[in-house]
Amino acid sequence: MLAILNSCSLLGADAYMVHVEVDVSKGMPAFEIVGLPDAAVRESRERVRTALKNSGLEFPFQRITVNLAPADVKKEGVNLDFAIAVGILLATGQLAADERLAKTVFLGELSLDGRLRHVNGVLPISRILPDMGIERLLVPMSNAEEGALLGQTEVFGLADLRQFVDFWQGNLHIEPTHVDVEAILRSAVHDDTAGVDMADIKGQQAVKRAMEIAAAGRHNLLMVGSPGSGKTMLARRMPTILPDLTLAESLEITRIFSICGLLPEGQPLVTSRPFRAPHHTASPQSVIGGGRVPRPGEVSLAHHGVLFLDELPEFSRDVREALRQPLEDKIVTVSRVQGRMDYDASFQLIAAMNPCPCGYLGDPLKPCSCTPYQVSRYLGRVSGPLLDRIDMQVNVQRVSFADLSSDERPESSADIKRRVMAARKLQLDRFSDEKIFANADMSHSQLEKFCRLSPDANNLLAQVFRQLKLSARSHDRLLKVARTIADLAASPQIELAHVAEAVQYRGIEQFAEYK
Repeated sequence: MLAILNSCSLLGADAYMVHVEVDVSKGMPAFEIVGLPDAAVRESRERVRTALKNSGLEFPFQRITVNLAPADVKKEGVNLDFAIAVGILLATGQLAADERLAKTVFLGELSLDGRLRHVNGVLPISRILPDMGIERLLVPMSNAEEGALLGQTEVFGLADLRQFVDFWQGNLHIEPTHVDVEAILRSAVHDDTAGVDMADIKGQQAVKRAMEIAAAGRHNLLMVGSPGSGKTMLARRMPTILPDLTLAESLEITRIFSICGLLPEGQPLVTSRPFRAPHHTASPQSVIGGGRVPRPGEVSLAHHGVLFLDELPEFSRDVREALRQPLEDKIVTVSRVQGRMDYDASFQLIAAMNPCPCGYLGDPLKPCSCTPYQVSRYLGRVSGPLLDRIDMQVNVQRVSFADLSSDERPESSADIKRRVMAARKLQLDRFSDEKIFANADMSHSQLEKFCRLSPDANNLLAQVFRQLKLSARSHDRLLKVARTIADLAASPQIELAHVAEAVQYRGIEQFAEYK
């Protein structure tokens, strides 16, 4: 007897429908799975066999053939266990097929005792179901809330195979899962930033100002300073001054985290901006994405959040140069023999580095022991094209004893965040008819439309362009930073003071004599 039912699998960051065809016929006992299954799918034979027996259900002593269509796409992971088990129950007559079958998707991994275990990628799978005419999704209990986030399909959470059989036969009533995503966002507790506040950092007013501008305009920032000056501590507090996530942003981040299996247990929705800080020994595939089985990398996991690269020159050249595309296009394209895959990568880059190999070039207290050649070689690891894509650079000086011993409490993250939110609101109003949301995303034509300069500001910009020998990209990025500074001052026009401050954040040019 033949049974055909629906399941889903993942290909990169996208989901696609898999039709599971199960045929049970007379012949030598065998259990074959065809349709380009990977090792995990092939091993489902033993999981399904044992799970059915331990659930008090019959496993047929006959020839079983399972076809996974489309047969020309490789199937990966353990999502198909549940569908294969249900197919055997239908093909052997232990369950009756009815009109519900064609509009239902079965998703889940089986344990040997018949329990349904958590699987990855339920949110991207639930997104495609309405277009496929699917009305209900049956998943493990732990995936039910994630599957119901979009509210477009009835989602039923199941504990095990035995419970499913009772539910399918009408002997057990289970209510569809409902999730109020707006309420989750409103009541979210941002555990990632708990106990972390800008008020913990004394001194460093210039750097805090630069971070406020970067947060307000979503600009990339490079911090250069000697060891122990506080670069990492400052960077880790960047998420505390960024605007709260919107619902659309939260769902996009959750989709990526779901694919990678990084959703916290019991938390179906990511409610705080990601902060990713890969070690400088990370491979290009882990940072950018890809691998034998292509997966999103750190730049995608930092989508709508912060990617912090500490000791930027110590990252491999392949990693540094591969950042150029996502910084410009906000997307990562991974090409493999199997095809091309695109991953979202709209992140804010915060990088930190020392000014020289020993770290003390320009330090007022400790002399630098590096030769000009060593400094030049070290700074040369960060290429000009990459620096061109970093809007702001600020020097981080060591904290003085007077600042450390002061009893005055520094400004809190909440105070800075209020100013950032006010500047972002101006940008949202400004770009209401555009497809962007922050100053850093403006195109050249949008710069001409929205960045009006006073005569004095225009004269200063022209002088800076000639003296610093800026590229067209650097010119545009300087103008974007000036626009953000004007927004923080609630100024409709970019004035001389705004351009002058923006020029200060091109500080990497002061090291040009060494490069």
